[in-house]
Amino acid sequence: MNKILHISILIFASLNAFSQSKEEENKLEFKGQLSSWVHYNNNNTYPVYVGTRYIPQLNYEFNTNTNYKIDFEASANAVGDVGIQFWDKAEGNASLNPYRLWGRYSTDQLEVRIGLQKIDFGTAQILRALRWFDQVDPRDPLQLTDGVYGALARYYFLNNANIWLWSLYGNNNQKGMEVIGTNKTIPEFGGRIQFPVPMGETGISYHHRVANSEEFEGVIPEYEKIPENRIGIDGKWDLVVGLWFEGAYVNKSKYVGALTHQQIFTLGSDYTFNLGAGLNVTLEHMLFSNDENAFEFANTNNNTALSMMYPIGMFDNIQAISYYNWEQKQIYNFVNWFRSFDKTTFYLMAYWNPENAVVPTGGIQNLYAGKGIQFMFVFNH
Repeated sequence: MNKILHISILIFASLNAFSQSKEEENKLEFKGQLSSWVHYNNNNTYPVYVGTRYIPQLNYEFNTNTNYKIDFEASANAVGDVGIQFWDKAEGNASLNPYRLWGRYSTDQLEVRIGLQKIDFGTAQILRALRWFDQVDPRDPLQLTDGVYGALARYYFLNNANIWLWSLYGNNNQKGMEVIGTNKTIPEFGGRIQFPVPMGETGISYHHRVANSEEFEGVIPEYEKIPENRIGIDGKWDLVVGLWFEGAYVNKSKYVGALTHQQIFTLGSDYTFNLGAGLNVTLEHMLFSNDENAFEFANTNNNTALSMMYPIGMFDNIQAISYYNWEQKQIYNFVNWFRSFDKTTFYLMAYWNPENAVVPTGGIQNLYAGKGIQFMFVFNH
């Protein structure tokens, strides 16, 4: 809460200082997203879940009448749900947490953003080797993810190349594909260079943090400080079909069993077939390995993902996503029909998955374990 309070004081102090001199030129915007859902899965402890989420968002932009811009964003994630086992019992949960809280300075070629924010990059769409800081699940229609506290600077060159630099602090929760949490008292830092190549673009990324394995008592060696380095590379080309790849190598400087080294590689392609209104098909394969020694590939996990999207008329779309885990020989299926209007969207989702979900997709895979159906209503204002 101290971080939130300090950032809030900084933001609103700046708002007050600027608004006194340029009140008539500044822009204040309030918007939000309200979603409600009913979820049925007979295998859950509570077969029926009914829930509501509201994300209010406040944006403030200073019109400085110069070649730079200063703006702020603050939003919250308020959610409540009730699990129901008919004729027996029910249990409710509610939470209110900051969702985004940042200030930004930007010009035509430079952006500097400080606070609670989302940081993501890479070329993969479903099985993302470079999912370092977010928990976005491709099956989640709202694409929600917790942010990270930190500072991000991006500079864009005139030839479409760009460079990123970031520093994170106080993020002890597991991010992205992390298994071991971070020592929140030690800053993290990293960067990325992205540049054009013939018919496409490519990027190189790096991140350093200090992990803490003390919570894994008796499972792996316990250390308060484990320096970790990540190196990532990705590329994408628009040829007859879209082609891309992502690769990441993660090294911990202390021995923590099979989590000492990680190798992740994703290869993907997409194409829109000339069938009716256009059938878009995306195919990706991910190789994931946790090893005691670098590039040993002794504990591999292979997953293939297939996504198909087809528009039905002016307002309706249907999407199907399937995963196949080659080691466990398991198939995961997800279908989503949705109807969109100016401010409202209706979703009807169904899934047929194994009970022990192991696909590296993001933050809500446990919700989609087993067989179930979900209806969701979303209103944006």
